[in-house]
Amino acid sequence: MTSLAAVVAALIFVAMAAFQASLAAGAPLGAHVLGGGHPGTLPIRLRVFSGIAAVLLLGFAVVVLARARAIDSPAGAAGLLVVGCWVVVGFLVLNTLGNLASNSRLERILFAGTTAVLAALSAFVALMA
Repeated sequence: MTSLAAVVAALIFVAMAAFQASLAAGAPLGAHVLGGGHPGTLPIRLRVFSGIAAVLLLGFAVVVLARARAIDSPAGAAGLLVVGCWVVVGFLVLNTLGNLASNSRLERILFAGTTAVLAALSAFVALMA
C-alpha cells in the first residue's frame, strides 16, 4: 500500500513539474498562478522560479519513492529519507495554505486540492515506510 501511495504521489509530482516547466517555458497561464496577478506569460524572474519549482517537484517524487522503497536509495540514507519526506510534507502543507489564500479560483480549488492530496500521500509514506 505504501508503494502505491508513493507511485500515485510521484505521478502527481511529475504532472505538477510539467505544469511548472510549461510556465518556465513561457506558457500563457499566468492568470491561473501566483494569485492571478500576471495574466499571460510570467515575467522572466517568475519563469525562473517555475523552473526551479519543476526541479524541486521531481526531487520530491524521488524522495517519496525512495522512502517507500519503490526505488533504490544509497545505503545509509534511510534516516535522511525520513527527514526529507517530512520536509516534503511541510512544504506541501504551506503550499496548500498559500493556494487557499490565492485570488485565483483555479489555485484555490484545483491546486490547493492537489497539494493537500500530495501532503496526505507523502505523510502516509513518511509514517508507514
